[in-house]
Amino acid sequence: MAITEKWRFLFSRLKRRMWFRASLYGALGIVTALLGAVAQPLIPHGLAGSIGAGSVGNILGILATSMLAVTTFSLATMVSAYGTASTTATPRAARLLIEDTTAQASLATFIGAFLYSIVGLIALSAGIYGDSGRVLLLAATIAVIVLITVTLLRWIEQLSRFGRMGETINLVEDATRRAMQHRARNPWLGGAPYRPPPEDGTAVESGQVGYVEYIDIEQLDRVTRDGGFDIHLQALPGTFAVPGRALATVAATTLDQEQAARIRDAFIVGDARTFEHDPRYGLVVLTEVAVRALSPGINDPGTAIDVIGTAVRLLSGWSQGRANREDEIEIAYPRVFVPALREEDMFDDVFPPIARDGAGMREIGIRLQKALAALDDLGDARFQAPLRRHAREALARAQATLDFVPDLEAVRAAGRPALLQAPSDVVDER
Repeated sequence: MAITEKWRFLFSRLKRRMWFRASLYGALGIVTALLGAVAQPLIPHGLAGSIGAGSVGNILGILATSMLAVTTFSLATMVSAYGTASTTATPRAARLLIEDTTAQASLATFIGAFLYSIVGLIALSAGIYGDSGRVLLLAATIAVIVLITVTLLRWIEQLSRFGRMGETINLVEDATRRAMQHRARNPWLGGAPYRPPPEDGTAVESGQVGYVEYIDIEQLDRVTRDGGFDIHLQALPGTFAVPGRALATVAATTLDQEQAARIRDAFIVGDARTFEHDPRYGLVVLTEVAVRALSPGINDPGTAIDVIGTAVRLLSGWSQGRANREDEIEIAYPRVFVPALREEDMFDDVFPPIARDGAGMREIGIRLQKALAALDDLGDARFQAPLRRHAREALARAQATLDFVPDLEAVRAAGRPALLQAPSDVVDER
């Protein structure tokens, strides 16, 4: 029980690896092929001749040849899709394509069927199956053919959009939404709302260079109970950790090496940011897609507009998910103080780069102002300050870039006057 959450995270990462599913399906195919030799006594004698089980060898030969070709084609297609997504969207999104469960299941099914047919042919040649075993092998082969047919139909549908820009954006949006929903339900990751550590606290620094991918709050809570002190987190998933930068500060003047090591072990540090527990990373990746689309070499404002709409959906969902009263959120680990995500940082991840690179495009300026106005309609108090700042900054960028006066007036008209007011003009209604 002490390491349940951490091992669950590690296993969830393992099962997204392509080789894991392929190995699992391959082992299942081998076991299925050998099942006929074990279960022979269950089949009545004489049944094999009546149903033509002797032809199963020819069927397995056809199956092995076709599955090898299909597997090779599928691998080539997937590699091509990864390259396309990296080139047209962003290399950071290719990881989601690699971890796509439909694609992995299709490839694993083909590999499993190939191994099933090969092992079946070998077993037939070795004389392992009797007449009764051939009946079971034929039944299993028919079931495998049905499974392959269904998988091929799904794979054909998947290939029609796999690696395309729209599908890549959807994958990033889905991954970001899941991370946002999880963080909205657990804004402090199960800990308590953040408060500054005492001045005489002891900082625990990272021993590695990389990005924080996961924090085992349960393990930190055990350290607090064993040591009798509070822990104040200084790093969240997505933080770039380096030696000399504090991961956490302990409310104690001294800390032994074992306790410090246990605290460091609660932070999983990797080479790159991940989507699972880092909602801001998904927003950053979406912004990279929009910025690349706005580059002079591609010049695709439609994709940037699509990304802006996606960001509005995600931020709207975040606002609705955080609408619950914070005092109703369960605090499982009251001695671990965790910072919440700041809405200002999430807005900064999305709007400034798009406003900068799209400042010379009328349609981008209009869409940005309308998007900010749509978010203003939510009435979320946490959004008000960043909304006003980004609306004014986007308009200022347009004013500095757009030379044609009607274009600039169209951008200004699309904005909401309450958002475009200077800070000194905002009336305090309290």
